[in-house]
Amino acid sequence: MAKTGPILILEDDQDDREIYETIMASLGVKNEIRFFEGGDDLLRYLQVTREQPFIILSDINLPRMTGLELRRQIDADEFLRRKSIPFVFLSTVESKEVVEEVYELTVQGYFVKKNVMSEVERQVKQILDYWRDCKHPNA
Repeated sequence: MAKTGPILILEDDQDDREIYETIMASLGVKNEIRFFEGGDDLLRYLQVTREQPFIILSDINLPRMTGLELRRQIDADEFLRRKSIPFVFLSTVESKEVVEEVYELTVQGYFVKKNVMSEVERQVKQILDYWRDCKHPNA
């Protein structure tokens, strides 16, 4: 995991993208932020990039390819799996069944997105701080 690599955000809602941009600026995040609207777009990027992304923050319900489908594709691809990119869901979906399915996919976290910007900022800070301090095979 390249702690200076880009932060990849899978989010199709423009308002949420703007919230993430504001939060990243407020937190002083130096990593490049890359947004993707569908899992298929992010998957294509991962298959061709030489960069080692820092983390993937993913919504669940997306057009064309959901966050869950993206995670399955990453796990099924040895090249992508070996990149060991931390994969964290940050979504409004809150159901026991989805949480169980998510953790069967060996993700590194599942957070229900808060409705208050300061709380979303706290969540994002918590996630990024954890992965900056965490030892990782690709560090």
